[in-house]
Amino acid sequence: MIISIASGKGGTGKTTVATNLALSLGNVQLLDCDVEEPDAHIFLKPRIEKEIPAIIPIPRVDKTKCTYCGKCGEACQFHAIVVVKEMVLNFDELCHGCGACSYVCPEDAITEVERKIGTIQIGRAGEIGFVQGILNVGEPMASPLIKKEKTFMGNPGTVILDAPPGTSCPVIETVKGSDFCLLVTEPTPFGLNDLELAVGMAEKLRVPMGVVVNRADVGDRGVWDFCRKKDIPIMMEIPMDQRIAELYSRGIPLVEEMEEYRAAFRRLFEKIEALAS
Repeated sequence: MIISIASGKGGTGKTTVATNLALSLGNVQLLDCDVEEPDAHIFLKPRIEKEIPAIIPIPRVDKTKCTYCGKCGEACQFHAIVVVKEMVLNFDELCHGCGACSYVCPEDAITEVERKIGTIQIGRAGEIGFVQGILNVGEPMASPLIKKEKTFMGNPGTVILDAPPGTSCPVIETVKGSDFCLLVTEPTPFGLNDLELAVGMAEKLRVPMGVVVNRADVGDRGVWDFCRKKDIPIMMEIPMDQRIAELYSRGIPLVEEMEEYRAAFRRLFEKIEALAS
């Protein structure tokens, strides 16, 4: 089963839920898909066993063959290749490496070269298989790296995907194909606003979802009212607790010091299994 853990905004506790769920279950695989700022390793402290460069193919045009018909530019939905009069412009940073331009070229004038966009690290944290992507500084797009990272999902049991914050392309790339999406929010006007966006995303992707409310005893009841209206189950509530904040600030998973949460996260997983089946 593939469980993606997402949120409409940053700072809601998404990585806290992902890492503590993984530690409570044991024999799972966790992929940190927040490739622009991965931080699950701070809590899991994995032993990195392998580093693999993340490569995407980008187009290069043979001007002796090109007739400047413009079909490559028409095929590229990302505008990474553009034909202007008798000139072909390549915008490598916009290329997703899909190969559409070379496929449609009637003159076979486009070849592909490799371009490194980041690094994928693979290791273990005890029983937990660990994968994280690290996007090169200055790269504008995280989605191609996340797509590469997801090819390393190999656990026959449970895979946990820690998504980037927000609801943009990197989050969609992470969540699509999941069996269940766990949305982490907080009971504030900002948390509710971004939860609504995240719910809309999961509905478009047709992924079953549930909600975890972090810092549940602050703010208002807007999140509960919204979930009740949308018939979305609230799977777990985590209170505002200074002990949790102190552990987080020291990079210590709360299940290691507050044993009662290990059982709580296992119950969360049982709820996910029941809804995803």
